[in-house]
Amino acid sequence: MTHVLMFPGQGSQRVGMGGAALFDRFPDLVAEADEVLGHSLRELCLSDPHQRLHHTAYTQPALYAVNALSYRALRADGMPAPDAAIGHSLGEYNALCAAGVFGFTDGLRLVAARARAMSRVTDGAMAAVIGMDEAVIRLLLRRAGLEAVEVANLNTADQTVVAGPAAKLDTAAALLKDSGATAVRRLKVSGPFHTHHMRPAAHEFAPHLARTSLGEPAFPVYANRTARPYAPGHIAELLTEQIDHPVRWHETVRRLLDADPDTRFQEVGAGPVLTRMVRAIRTERTPS
Repeated sequence: MTHVLMFPGQGSQRVGMGGAALFDRFPDLVAEADEVLGHSLRELCLSDPHQRLHHTAYTQPALYAVNALSYRALRADGMPAPDAAIGHSLGEYNALCAAGVFGFTDGLRLVAARARAMSRVTDGAMAAVIGMDEAVIRLLLRRAGLEAVEVANLNTADQTVVAGPAAKLDTAAALLKDSGATAVRRLKVSGPFHTHHMRPAAHEFAPHLARTSLGEPAFPVYANRTARPYAPGHIAELLTEQIDHPVRWHETVRRLLDADPDTRFQEVGAGPVLTRMVRAIRTERTPS
């Protein structure tokens, strides 16, 4: 049986995530995180007194840290290394960290820089479209002249996330609901992530990757950009492109299940959003 770890991304954050016991267990790493971020990680995650946890520049580093510490706790408690790892958007950095591509602190610096760059792209939003095929969504948007609204996350056969300028997203949401979508729900994010609107963020972030030493993964890590394991020498390139291209989650999980239908997926960190997605993908592969 193949054992695959999954790390969630933005949208999974919540006050109290991680729990006090997790932060108490790794005081040195928490102190390193505080120094890198310039604020208390523990306070932000456990109580969020300044209500910053849902702001991209704070959300992404906090989630990365909680995911990374949760993985360390599992390994310290005897969990063996997985056969492969995947992460949704930001969570891909945790998958790469778990595979030894970079250390906790270097990864946190990358994530903090990524979050700053992405937070500067404003006037955008994202929405999950439920109950409508991706091809139909693309066709409807194109016919309506709403090319500024793009498919951003391909999560399951039944859930596709679209993103774009806020006003055009509202128009698109009404169109998709009138055209048969079961629901269209706004997500708690600050920008049109994983679309061409994020190109300035990708350009700003690329030099940070170029300055960071990146090793080869100790086990396969599947890239959001390609839905395939990283090939040697392509990590920086694909992480840059990930910012302004769709997350191919559905395809990634399907590929792993096609290789081994009994694959055991284990969500690590803030969860359980990804666990629900995997359950839906399993169901669509083996309908009752």
